[in-house]
Amino acid sequence: MVPNFTLARRDAVKALLADRKDLLVITGLGSASYDVFDAGEHPGNFYLWGAMGGAAMVGLGLAQAQPKHPVAVITGDGEQLMGIGSLLTIAAKAPGNLTIVILDNGHFGETGMQVSHSGLGAQLDVIATGAGFRSVTEITDIKGIHDYRPTLQRIDAGPRLARIRIATGHVDRALPPRDGVYLKNRFRENLGFAVT
Repeated sequence: MVPNFTLARRDAVKALLADRKDLLVITGLGSASYDVFDAGEHPGNFYLWGAMGGAAMVGLGLAQAQPKHPVAVITGDGEQLMGIGSLLTIAAKAPGNLTIVILDNGHFGETGMQVSHSGLGAQLDVIATGAGFRSVTEITDIKGIHDYRPTLQRIDAGPRLARIRIATGHVDRALPPRDGVYLKNRFRENLGFAVT
């Protein structure tokens, strides 16, 4: 039986990204991208389109390339399950500035709301602990989001993983830009790199 959580995904992400400062955010495809975009467009957002299972590894690469910037990957349980091995690599590389945030509703939201492995009992936070993550947190309410938010600014003692248990239900799409060149150039400019 799939657990029933009541935390609204959009409320959770908006609260998580409030006062984000220079946080760099990589999103998993689909709903996580829509949620981050809906929380407020920002040049430090890099939306992945069609890269199922790749968000955490893109976050690792960014964290290694930009060790003085806090980096957060915000993705869903289905997307992270597709790249489950990435948790092992991230733990082995141990970037202090990386936080993986999993919005977990126990379903594959982008392919028809089939129950995911998480909905069948797999515990992504426990898997991350076993992989060697230095900090693992499960969040089930908005107070937990507010308490966790300052952690996103840390550039030490990572990697961290937060599993946010969100409600299942329809949320209208809020579509961010999908032009890859535009997103890449905007992101690079945000980091102070010249774009030609």
